[in-house]
Amino acid sequence: MSTISLRVPEKELNIFKSYAKHNNTTLSEIIRITMLEKIEDEYDLKVFEEYEAKKQAGRLKTRPINELWKELDL
Repeated sequence: MSTISLRVPEKELNIFKSYAKHNNTTLSEIIRITMLEKIEDEYDLKVFEEYEAKKQAGRLKTRPINELWKELDL
């Protein structure tokens, strides 16, 4: 596993540590999870914006849900 150094003001460090303690986890885990959630949120927003752009341009392909259920044998 790799190590990352992060410089933060003491006041922020205390906030981070308190948050980790309140959530019964480590500071490293809080930072790791927060970064992954941020990346996921940005990816989700990008996918949504692409979907909306296709929808506005009339390039969105849809099909009835019954077709999907048949394809999946549901």
